[in-house]
Amino acid sequence: METLALDFPAARAVKGRALAGVVASGDLEVLVEASADGRTNVNVTTSVDGMGHLWKAVLERMLADGSRPAVKLEINDFGATPGVVQMRILQAFEALEQGHA
Repeated sequence: METLALDFPAARAVKGRALAGVVASGDLEVLVEASADGRTNVNVTTSVDGMGHLWKAVLERMLADGSRPAVKLEINDFGATPGVVQMRILQAFEALEQGHA
């Protein structure tokens, strides 16, 4: 198991929380909750050791420009591909923006 913690700028405050995906073979879950500190805080727990550089690259590509809402992003991974990671994060953001818990 490997854990990563990253922090990114954010564009705006939001309310609520959302969930996308489930932890199962080749998949991951993304839990997103409004953050009071005006930043996007990401915690990743993955079953695949030694892939921190890939996680950092995918998350930086999605979040480093500061255009996403200020949230706490909790990611629990069981070997998902970068494409699935991006899809689940976008699903969680969409559910949060639409008010779906």
